[in-house]
Amino acid sequence: MFKPHSEISNLEPQIVWQFFDQICSIPHPSKHEEALAQFIIDWASAQNLAVRRDKTGNVFIKKAATAGMENRKPVVLQAHIDMVPQKNDDTDHDFVTDPIRPFVDGDWVTADGTTLGADNGIGMASCLAVLAADDIAHGPLEVILTVDEEAGMTGAFGLEAGWLEGEILLNTDSEQEGEIYMGCAGGIDASLTLNIARQPKQDDQVYIEIALKGLKGGHSGVDIHTGRANANKLLARTLKHHFNDVEFQIVEFKGGSLRNAIPREAYATIAVKDSDVNTINAHIKNVEMLMKQELKAIETGLSFNTQQVDHTLSPLSNDSTAKLLSIINACPNGVVRMSDDIKGVVETSLNLGVITSSEDSIEVLCLIRSLIDSGRKDVEGTLSSLAELAGAEIEFSGAYPGWKPEPDSELVHIFRDMYEGIYGNKPDIMVIHAGLECGLFKEPYPDMDMISFGPTIKFPHSPDEKVHIGSVGLYWQQMKALLTNIPVKG
Repeated sequence: MFKPHSEISNLEPQIVWQFFDQICSIPHPSKHEEALAQFIIDWASAQNLAVRRDKTGNVFIKKAATAGMENRKPVVLQAHIDMVPQKNDDTDHDFVTDPIRPFVDGDWVTADGTTLGADNGIGMASCLAVLAADDIAHGPLEVILTVDEEAGMTGAFGLEAGWLEGEILLNTDSEQEGEIYMGCAGGIDASLTLNIARQPKQDDQVYIEIALKGLKGGHSGVDIHTGRANANKLLARTLKHHFNDVEFQIVEFKGGSLRNAIPREAYATIAVKDSDVNTINAHIKNVEMLMKQELKAIETGLSFNTQQVDHTLSPLSNDSTAKLLSIINACPNGVVRMSDDIKGVVETSLNLGVITSSEDSIEVLCLIRSLIDSGRKDVEGTLSSLAELAGAEIEFSGAYPGWKPEPDSELVHIFRDMYEGIYGNKPDIMVIHAGLECGLFKEPYPDMDMISFGPTIKFPHSPDEKVHIGSVGLYWQQMKALLTNIPVKG
């Protein structure tokens, strides 16, 4: 179908893997999806499929029903075009210009030092494969590919009524084969800004950069309950509680890269007396041993490194240094509350995702997720109180709704019966703590029946991301069977 980009194009089902291989060959991190979007538009046009875009940039493709299926309820297949750009520190890769390098690793496909983009590239590939296939029975079909999902759900926010005719939506952005989702958490971004004062560097001071690396990271919804460490929190804890006998001022603190990814790395440049450098190095060795022991079951790659550096910024004042470390240490992170209604599902969480420094301020960016509005607002109140105590500014933005579960959904029952008919056992019907675009689709299309399903993807939003090869085949089998079993119009 396409010129192979990697060995994965030979995997089965080949039609899905060939599309995913092509997707990997075209850079498409969030906010840089245009090249891939244009490739899809050109391909769809070449197949004589009706294709258009809305003002937000979402791509819509339409395919007529196969013979004898014209009376079925129209179906919308949905995926997002963008991927999360995360890489290992020692990996030379520019996500805007360089293709992803996927390879087969046993029963899995992963990438060379970067996120793979199986989230949501496999789902997108399956949507395109349905459009390309001539051996799948289906009713009237639409595909919508949204933009900028990972960085703020921009495409779903911009979706307008009247663009879609479907009565059923199949979201392909789930990450565990054998589970179907009928609900998800909503969320909101919280930006806490501390205005800082700086003071002149002293003649006897040197700058030391402390780097914390090697944490697993991961998806701040899917992996938030796993106990994975947050690099921002660990580094602030180190400075706050293990350097009591050393006078220092922070020069710069930075960590994490995305609000919805658990931070894997964090860096702090501090100003210390030259005579205290050996003490700092000794403390870091002790902290590294302590944290490796404390987190040995999960964070097997944790490491600290120190080096003397030059820096254009002057040190923070003692008061600003103390306030910053207190804010990071006091900020909630991780699971706030488990759901009482849905066993094993996180109800409310917070990810302290990104810290950045400038000349006169330091910003702490968090993502709050919750299945219920009151849980989200409770955490908003906690952060507002923290900002008030610290004399910082707090701003909330980008709120998106959750997707309320509908246990009596006709589509849920159809999928469950179809799955049991194929495999002899029922799928798990779940609510996911991560954010899906379904909640936003419900606003312009409130009567649309929806589910989300997909293959097994591990460690999304991190360079350890991988997709299980066999589960892609099972997912594809389910997709085809589900399209065939869509009921007739009422």
